Amino acid sequence: MSPDLQPGTSAIERTLAAAKKKLLDARVPAGHWEGDLSSSALSTATAICALELVRRHRPDAPKNLQALVASGLAWLSRHQNADGGFGDTTDSPSNISTTTLCWASLGMTAGNEAAVARAETWLKRECPDLTPPSLARTIAQRYGEDRTFSVPILTMCALAGRFGEGPGAWSHIPGLPFELAALPRSWFGALGLRVVSYALPALIAIGQAIHRHHPPRNPLTLLFRSLTKNKTLRLLEKIQPASGGYLEATPLTSFVTLSLAGSGLAEHPVARKGVEFLVASAREDGSWAIDTNLATWVTTLSVGALGGALPPEEGGRIKQWLLRQQYKVEHPYTGADPGGWAWTDRSGGVPDADDTPGALLALSLLGKDDPDVVAAARAGVNWLIDLQNSDGGIPTFCRGWGKLPFDQSCPDLTAHAIRAWSAWPSERGGAATARAYDYLVRVQQADGTWIPLWFGNQRAPEQVNPVYGTSRVLLCAGLGATEAWKRAVERAKGWLARAQNDDGGFGGAAGLESSLEETALAVEGLAAAGGSEDAVARGCRWLAERTSEGTVFEPSPIGLYFAKLWYWDRLYPLIFTVGALSRARS
Repeated sequence: MSPDLQPGTSAIERTLAAAKKKLLDARVPAGHWEGDLSSSALSTATAICALELVRRHRPDAPKNLQALVASGLAWLSRHQNADGGFGDTTDSPSNISTTTLCWASLGMTAGNEAAVARAETWLKRECPDLTPPSLARTIAQRYGEDRTFSVPILTMCALAGRFGEGPGAWSHIPGLPFELAALPRSWFGALGLRVVSYALPALIAIGQAIHRHHPPRNPLTLLFRSLTKNKTLRLLEKIQPASGGYLEATPLTSFVTLSLAGSGLAEHPVARKGVEFLVASAREDGSWAIDTNLATWVTTLSVGALGGALPPEEGGRIKQWLLRQQYKVEHPYTGADPGGWAWTDRSGGVPDADDTPGALLALSLLGKDDPDVVAAARAGVNWLIDLQNSDGGIPTFCRGWGKLPFDQSCPDLTAHAIRAWSAWPSERGGAATARAYDYLVRVQQADGTWIPLWFGNQRAPEQVNPVYGTSRVLLCAGLGATEAWKRAVERAKGWLARAQNDDGGFGGAAGLESSLEETALAVEGLAAAGGSEDAVARGCRWLAERTSEGTVFEPSPIGLYFAKLWYWDRLYPLIFTVGALSRARS
């Protein structure tokens, strides 16, 4: 073992001790972790538009909406990038989607002319002009066939008045077949719907807004949509969570609310609850985050990083809290079976295949002999197995009813499931694991990497993060025994060691600037897979230096939310550092 990793009083030892204490101190009074998500210009812009449209179209709108809108606009103006555009976080480069939405919101009220002009200057470098057809083409190029986000952006521009008045403002916005929401969900895949499964509320609300302002010419389509309008609105109301926030996500809830408010439905119950959610989630500085919190996710990550080493009483509180987060009935939104966990403890969460393995692994550390834990684990294991796609991989929410990313298998989630099945072995889990390993071998890139779905690097080619994906898959390196898997692991370890920067840290891909998150992830992956001891030691030294021996943790935008939206969580670098140094020491 490298001298740096030997027990004693080295800088790495001091860093680990300080980081563990800092992580334990980050718990909320209830005993678990909630984290702190970055403020988002995109979320702020969509919330502003929704609240302003409600204020204009609902006579009894809350009196504080005007102040919230003004505060949000001021926040946007203060956080505009030097080039005139906007990025998703305050540390993100400008992009077409966020800049377009901020441009639309800033133009809704007087007093923001300078910020609008700067945004237009940036947009004109991306688009030939700011006419509806030009913007529609440019935004469609970013998202391809997936209309989940391109159509909402264009709809918000139209409702904000950016495309002029009358039907012409809507002529370049593709219609969304909201009438299909009235059909059985199992039909969606066969119908080739170009919206992913999680976006059902946007499909209904935005589809109805387009239908109202620019009805289809086909008489049969017009008739069918007219006949299903009320039925799909009832469904929209049925699947809205108690908090009012669909997926606890500000953009999705804002798009639903502004579409209803701009289409004569500002007083609809869904719009009212949407406003309540947006008002409650506004931050004191005038901004909104991308989501309410990632409480379940960061709690399971923290337990894993700490190896379950918590005082018995504290560990018991977290265990009981995690057991309460498991879904015991079919989810009304996605139709997911009981047994899974979501990323948040809020009512807008949806069970998924990254948080469910995370919860299973955490519970295996907190109480494997507890009958309640065993029963919960059995349900969670089977939930994951039932989710497995025919290719052997694991998708995010449900077996894909489309060919779009969030309904497809991905390596990082598949590796997470393998680790959960290994922690809670069963006959079904063994068979599922074998298929999952075959999938991972097939989808490994030629250079030895695996590409993740939910994390990326905003400065990497195509914004992917092979360091995250490869390091997460390597956590299950020692759990597989086939020769094909062993060869895959060797290729992955070799690539990861070669991707290390001269300073000892790692970026999201070879040659990118080192970050705390990616260095810690790479160190943990290499240590778990028996990779280069020198690379592990150098990475540990970098972490010790960059964190001032476990006292300073500056987050980077590494999280990739729905529709290529970037975020950071303040706990990520702390959690990942504790996990990496603990793994390296072990």
